[in-house]
Amino acid sequence: MRPRDGSRNRPAMHPFALLGLVLTITGLAGLGYCVLQGVRIRGKNLPAEEIHARLHRLIAVNLGSVALSALGLAVLVVGILF
Repeated sequence: MRPRDGSRNRPAMHPFALLGLVLTITGLAGLGYCVLQGVRIRGKNLPAEEIHARLHRLIAVNLGSVALSALGLAVLVVGILF
């Protein structure tokens, strides 16, 4: 039977919401990693070409982290709404 106030019995945290939360936090951790690596690379006394090459490789990790965070937020919203 449904409660009289019209609320539904749902688990405390829907599995999609939990998955979205994990994906979002993982993406944010990846962004933090990119920031730290960028600061470390800039702080070293390397030739300009080497700095450019290392930062260029870091772009792929950065884009992947942003995509993972965006996907995680989308899954989180779906888990909360449904």
